[in-house]
Amino acid sequence: MDPNPVQSAEALLLPGARTGRDPARSIKRGPSRLPPDVVAATQRERLLDGLVHTVAEHGYQHATVSDICRAAGVTRPVFYELFSGKEDAFLAAHRHGTGVVIRRMAAAFAAAPDWCTGIREALRSMLDLLAVVPAFATMAVIEIEAVGPAGRREREQLLTRFRAFFAEVPDPPGGVAAQALVDSVVGGVYATLYRCVDGRRTAELPDLLPVLSLFCLAPFLGPAEAARRLPPPAPTGVPGADDDPSCTRIDPSDTGQ
Repeated sequence: MDPNPVQSAEALLLPGARTGRDPARSIKRGPSRLPPDVVAATQRERLLDGLVHTVAEHGYQHATVSDICRAAGVTRPVFYELFSGKEDAFLAAHRHGTGVVIRRMAAAFAAAPDWCTGIREALRSMLDLLAVVPAFATMAVIEIEAVGPAGRREREQLLTRFRAFFAEVPDPPGGVAAQALVDSVVGGVYATLYRCVDGRRTAELPDLLPVLSLFCLAPFLGPAEAARRLPPPAPTGVPGADDDPSCTRIDPSDTGQ
């Protein structure tokens, strides 16, 4: 039995979690009893899955619309009914998949008893989802670079949504501007993900949880206190994270959803 059915269900929503030619989504030729909008939605899902696998295997620059259609089992005319081109389809897959990840992170953050635990659990959700669907991780983290200006804008929007989890962090020591520090932390987390995925070590992403948790908390709490926050929260009635105002429950003000 899967130890985390919620995570598994969310992972299935990521583009690339299934093959484009998944038999469960086949559409029989000839007159169909399925409504046109259902057929179009199914073909769109298959194309997004096909795109993710094709881009992860060949790279964005070398992936062609024909390759994507072949992987999805969908014709070129249908592709161009749904997308204006390869870039449009790539950005649609990226937005959909990162939206799934951010929603799961926000849910984990909101369910945590305090800010420190919330950051850790949000990171856990992100790392686990990306590890389960390595093709999406490659497409979304690595190949977004190859898309050009539109890809860079998309990545910046994603990082802005990630910054929302640090909306009301404790004031950093030494008079350092909180926003500048948050930008550095978010950029560092992304760079760490990039190196792991680019090194074809996506399955190892969950192993990064302790170091990324420490990296996110230390600038605001200090290294020693941040390290103390890494173990699971203490049982009810035992002094622990809930007694420290530096970890007050703060929900992200805007996750973009």
